[in-house]
Order: sequence, then structure tokens, then C-alpha cells
Amino acid sequence: MFSNQLVHKLRTGWVVGVLTASLAFSQYTQPISDNGSVDWTQQKIKATGIGAPNPNAPPGAQRAGAITAAKSDAFRNLLATARGMFLTSETTVNNAIVESDVIKTRVEGFLRGFTVVDTRYMSDQSVEVDVEVPLSGLAEALLPQAFGGGRLMTAQPVCPMCGQPWPQGKPVPPGVQLTNPAVGAGSQAAASVSGGTFTGLIIEGKGLGLMPAMAPKVVDENGEEVYGSKYVSREFAVKQGMVGYDKDVNAARNNQRVTNNPLIIKGLKAGGTNKTDVVVSNADAQRIHAAAQTQNFLDKCRVMFVLD
Repeated sequence: MFSNQLVHKLRTGWVVGVLTASLAFSQYTQPISDNGSVDWTQQKIKATGIGAPNPNAPPGAQRAGAITAAKSDAFRNLLATARGMFLTSETTVNNAIVESDVIKTRVEGFLRGFTVVDTRYMSDQSVEVDVEVPLSGLAEALLPQAFGGGRLMTAQPVCPMCGQPWPQGKPVPPGVQLTNPAVGAGSQAAASVSGGTFTGLIIEGKGLGLMPAMAPKVVDENGEEVYGSKYVSREFAVKQGMVGYDKDVNAARNNQRVTNNPLIIKGLKAGGTNKTDVVVSNADAQRIHAAAQTQNFLDKCRVMFVLD
């Protein structure tokens, strides 16, 4: 028979394994270049570099030369990965680099400060290094200085039957009671975890073909900005990214970015050339702004998108 101590270890190992697998499943990583990717969940750019020893160098210097070559290759792969990222729904990081030598210098300078997180010495004497940089440094170099200035829309009563905003000036039929958009009824909005003040926003975007970006937006059916640079503090946008990404709505719900009671909204479609913006219904747009009145989670970038 198993001892109690052994059973406890087996159970603990099983729980840790399940949690680790769950985290890995929900983590949103986007491969971009052959040896580079963006971990949007942890807000990092990662790349691998490979270096071979110079056979003409003295034997004692060959390994050091291979390490230097691997780091140079890793930098090139980081740069290729960064260039391939979407900045907005209409532009890539590469567009910004091509258009401005100042931005190019800033981006390249930041990427050269990468951190080596793993080094592997191969049997053929070559060396592989894994490196990473935080997205915050790239955001500091790329995001415009002009942020904020947007005003949350005034809450408009909602039809309890269809969930759409009630037209201003239209008489309310007897027996019909309009709904507060912060509560909503019959709209596209999903249920929150519990009642009370909302502490963040989750946009459910599975099946929409939505792509991650550094500066995405949420817009209503008329194309009006509901969430984006107009409603965000640049400090928070740089520090933690404008949006967090995940592949699982339950994992997103438990993410510290949106804390303990996020408002969950179903997106209608992806917007923009790069498919990085999310269109929500006009009623849900009002609901988002009504919920943000009490605790402005939009300003603090407490927003997550759930993608395929």
C-alpha cells in the first residue's frame, strides 16, 4: 500500500501538472518570425539565436565566439519579430520604423538590451541562446505621446426587450420600464461573475479572426471609439500594455489585470485592415462606459481580449 506521504506527493504533483497545463493552454503566444514570437500574456518578445564557432579561431576562443554569434543572431530575430508585430489596426511596427529614423534608433537600441534567459551548448560546438525583452520598452518607443482626453458617453436608457439604447425623445409606452445600461437586459453582454462594481473588461472575441496588437481599439457599430488611446493613461499603456490577451475566458476572468469582477462583453466582429480592433453593439458600448463611470478601469488598461 502507498504511504500517506507518497499519496500526498502524487496528488500534489497531479494538481501542479494540471495547473501548469491549464496555464500553458490559455497563454497567448504569437509566432511571428522563424525564431521569434510575442508572448502577449506575459507581455514579452522572445527569440532564439544560433551561433557556430569559427574554426580559424584559437580553440580557447571558439566557444566565446559562438556565444557572441548566437547573441547577434538573437538580436536580428528579435528585430524581425518586432517589425512583424501589429501596432494598430492599420499599421505594423515596421511601418513606424520605416517612417522615422528616430523611432528606428529607439527600437533597435531597446532590443539590444535583451536578457539571455537560457543558453544551450550543442554537441557540434554551436551555441543556442533564448532571449527576451518586455513589451513595455517597445511601447515607450512607439506609442504616441498624445493619450487621453476622451469623455465617457452619457448613459442612455436601454430597451428591456431588444437591449438597444432608447431613442432620445421617443415616448415610452405604458407598462415599459427602461433599463439602466450598467445592468443591461437582452443585450450581447455576458453575465459577470457577481453583482456590484465592475473592476475590468473582457471582450470575448473567439471566432472573429481577431489578431493581437500593441494599440487595439474597441469601437461601436458606428465606428466610434469605446476603448483606445482616447480613454487610456499612457503610463498604464506603456507599463502593462493596452490590452491583455488570453485564449480562455475563464483564465482571463481570473487574471489580475481585470481583478475580481470583470464585465464580459461578446464582440460582434473584428475591425480594421489588420483585424485587431473589436466591434461591439451600441448597447454594449453604452454598458461599458456606464460600468466604467464608478471605477474607471479603462484608464488603467484593465481590459482583456479572448482570442482563438
